[in-house]
This record gives sequence, structure tokens and C-alpha cells, in this order.
Amino acid sequence: MGAEDVVQKAQRGARDANDHPVVRAAARVGYAASGLIHLLIAWLALQIAFGASRVAADQSGALTMLADQPWGKPLLWVLVAGFVGLALWQLTESVGGWHGSGKEAVFSRVKAAAKAIVYLALAWTAAAVARGRGTSSSKQSVETTQDILRLPGGMVLVGLIGLVVVGVGVYHVVKGARRSFLDDLVQDPGDVAEYAGIMGYVAKGIALVIVGGLFALAAVSKDASESTGMGGALTWIVKQPFGPWLLGAVAVGIAGYGVYSFFRARYTQV
Repeated sequence: MGAEDVVQKAQRGARDANDHPVVRAAARVGYAASGLIHLLIAWLALQIAFGASRVAADQSGALTMLADQPWGKPLLWVLVAGFVGLALWQLTESVGGWHGSGKEAVFSRVKAAAKAIVYLALAWTAAAVARGRGTSSSKQSVETTQDILRLPGGMVLVGLIGLVVVGVGVYHVVKGARRSFLDDLVQDPGDVAEYAGIMGYVAKGIALVIVGGLFALAAVSKDASESTGMGGALTWIVKQPFGPWLLGAVAVGIAGYGVYSFFRARYTQV
């Protein structure tokens, strides 16, 4: 069997897995799980904006808050299954999905593979919190950055990570402003979903641009403590002039992304 045959066989297997009803159902659960996490992050951000909480407004903070509820632990395992399913669907999409040809196809496949990694990381974090072994996302970000900075050329690598995250943030802002996120859906979900998506993508994009900027600052200053992830970015906003109101506006936008994610769970192309 030649290399081309192996590739074609892998693509056929990926397409079969991608089309499996269980994988598709799990992917929809994953989008709903993402919606819940973003709503909780938005709630934590609002509390920080008006001085009512010191819990980090990031994935680990949201998952920890969920775990503290009487029904939280079982729901966390549902989220784990959803994130794993969504990661599997993105992975099979990157291998066996139709992406056209040329540079756009390469970009589309890389994007799907990157999303699979992100969702696997979320599943891992949710599982750790469910088992009582969760750690702060900000702390993990700082420790990882510290390890990278110790490597030869680590400062450049951290800077590149920052630029990539800024690029992802700008992509989100543009996607929201142009309403191109509607292309991900099989039908028009209505005005509520559309406006929630616009607010959500723009707000999340702004937050990611700040996250990337903090990584770049960590690279320039060689200070890993600057790279505190989403929680650090939202905390940075609240420290600026009119910070509580700015963070409140971003929190409302992130809540919008959460609402849109529930619509996406129903109407997405899987």
C-alpha cells in the first residue's frame, strides 16, 4: 500500500467518524458547553468589574464555580464529554472534511486542528476540576510562559505566540463585524442569535487581542508574570480609566458569545 493509499484510507476513516451520529451529537453538546462556560466567565467578569469577586474570570474560574454547585460535578463530566466530542469532530474535519484547495484549504485544516487542541485542553481542565485537581488558568499560563522563556530563543517564541493570539483576536472582531459567523450555520437562527454573535465575537476578539498583547509584553520584558491569560486580560481592563464600565461592556459581549453558542449548538453545520 502506497503513501497515497494510506492518506486516502485515513481520510475515508475520518469522514466516517465525522458523519457518525454520536460524534455529531457530542459536538453539539460541546458547543452548548462552550456557551455555558462563556456565560459563567461573563458573570465573573461583571462581579470583578464592580468589586464583588476576586475569582479569575477565565475557564478555570468558571469551572470551579460550577463545581461548587450541588449539581456541578455531574454537569462537569457532561461538559468533558461535550468538549471531547467537539475536539474529535474538529480533528476528523481537519483530516477528512472538504476544505477546497490551495492556501485556503491549508488554513482551514490547520484552524480545525487548532480548535481540536483547544477543546481537548478544555476537556482536560474540566476533568481536573471535576476530580478536585483544578489549577488556575492564569497560573498555568504564567508557568508555561516561564518554561518557554528558559528555552533558547524563548523570548522570540513567546512573542510569536502573542502575535498569533492577537491575530486570532482580530479575526474574531472581523468575523463579528462582518457577521460571517452566520456562514457556520445551516439556517438563519434569528435576530437574537445574530446580535448576540456580533457582540460576542467582537468582545471575545478584544479580550484575545489583550491576551496576545500581554504575551508580547512578557516576551519583551522577559517577565512571565505578565502572561496571565484571559483572566489577566479582563483584570487589566478593569484597571484602566473607566475600567469597570469597559469590563462590564466586554462581559456583556462575552455573555452574548455564550448565548450565540447555544444557537450554534442547534444550527451549526455538523
